[in-house]
Amino acid sequence: MKIAIPTNGTVVEDHFGHCDMYTIFNINKNLLIEDTEIIPAAQGCGCKSNIAEVLQQKGVEIMLAGNMGEGAVNVLQRHGIEVVRACKGEVIQIIEAFLKGQLSDSGISCLQHQHHHGEEANSRHECKH
Repeated sequence: MKIAIPTNGTVVEDHFGHCDMYTIFNINKNLLIEDTEIIPAAQGCGCKSNIAEVLQQKGVEIMLAGNMGEGAVNVLQRHGIEVVRACKGEVIQIIEAFLKGQLSDSGISCLQHQHHHGEEANSRHECKH
């Protein structure tokens, strides 16, 4: 199994489209990390980049993320990548918590991107760009 995390340094980026890189963890059948790979991120909106296709080609099945717009969630899911939002903190702690079954998707998307880029979100879940 391969799991990707949008990353800045050693922490999960709060917003999918703002990360510096994606850290991909290769997990063996015993749920242990075998190795990692880093993919540099293109700057800009995650839903309009080709990252979902790239991650799918690399065999990624799960994306552990801070938050992202509904467009990015839809694009990733169309590429067979399950999305788990509301991850926060050190990347290694997040992957370990996920492998122990301690994480689940918040179901909350960043509303800044829900309808139109640049419009001010009118929700307490507003994403600040």
